[in-house]
Amino acid sequence: MGTPSKQPVVRVEHLSKTFGQGMARVDALVDINLEVFPGQVVGLMGPSGSGKTTLLHCIACILEPSSGRVTLDGEVVYDQRWLKADLRRLRLDKIGFIFQYPNLLPFLDGSDNVAVVLDLAGMSAAPARKRAIELLDYLEVGHRKHALPKQLSGGEAQRVAIARALANRPRIILADEPTAPLDSSRARIVMDLLRRIAVDQQAAIIVVTHDEMILDRFDHIFRLRDGRLEGGPAADVKAELATVG
Repeated sequence: MGTPSKQPVVRVEHLSKTFGQGMARVDALVDINLEVFPGQVVGLMGPSGSGKTTLLHCIACILEPSSGRVTLDGEVVYDQRWLKADLRRLRLDKIGFIFQYPNLLPFLDGSDNVAVVLDLAGMSAAPARKRAIELLDYLEVGHRKHALPKQLSGGEAQRVAIARALANRPRIILADEPTAPLDSSRARIVMDLLRRIAVDQQAAIIVVTHDEMILDRFDHIFRLRDGRLEGGPAADVKAELATVG
């Protein structure tokens, strides 16, 4: 399991998010505190509507919190207001996204689906393609670099999507149900890849999941219920879930 350093890559302090006003007000997140350190993979669980995706989007600087403080890779990016003018660039530089479905561009092959992110970041074509192929090799799908998405298996497509998320060497990787469409064997393979990435790149990885079969792949597991966060070491939470079950 990942060994924390002194400085978290993700730090969320007293973060709250509300929608609406008056009788229509919904407290989606309530006084959230969370730290994720280099080399750690943490799970974020909870029933539908508990605030998991809202929290992920606040950390990703997609959704503006109502209050609190967010620090990413040592830089305070939100403190009662956004402190960065170009949030798109911030996301491109610091954050990699992995979704439930790969969402690969159907008209691009494996390597180009990865290289397109580097193109958006301003890298020229040759080094972008070299980086893309290196990542596909790292994730053991280099032999599929010329395959179109429709020619890939579900597991292969998800690996290409993970390579795309790693393209800009982000310190933070946010994954929203990345194993949901996969069988249990492929789900564990994907989680093992994320664990290796966390350690190799000293990244902080947050995974939203409902899949109790992969809980032993996490360092810590946090649960959201009615917008409030609780959690602890994965072994403790898994034991508690087993007792409740």
